[in-house]
Amino acid sequence: MTDLTPQLQTPSSDKKFNMSVQLTIDLPEDAFSILRTHPDSFIKEMRLAAAIKWFEIGQISQAKAAELADVNRQQFINALSRFQVSPIQMTLQ
Repeated sequence: MTDLTPQLQTPSSDKKFNMSVQLTIDLPEDAFSILRTHPDSFIKEMRLAAAIKWFEIGQISQAKAAELADVNRQQFINALSRFQVSPIQMTLQ
């Protein structure tokens, strides 16, 4: 079951209004022991993997992907290497 519960954040210093959505994902009880990870690490890795995939298929830019993954641009580029994804994405026309 996925629960989409909007949670408002306070406006940032640049006067933009940010809104986040909290998702609840049901996983098997032994998922974290199978993956040998802590839930917090799993969440961070899942956000990164999703951002990398969306970047890889051309849905979002490198900057937006880094923002979604909650890492800086250099960290995102380093993660692309770990996932064997090229930092340069081209569209054939």
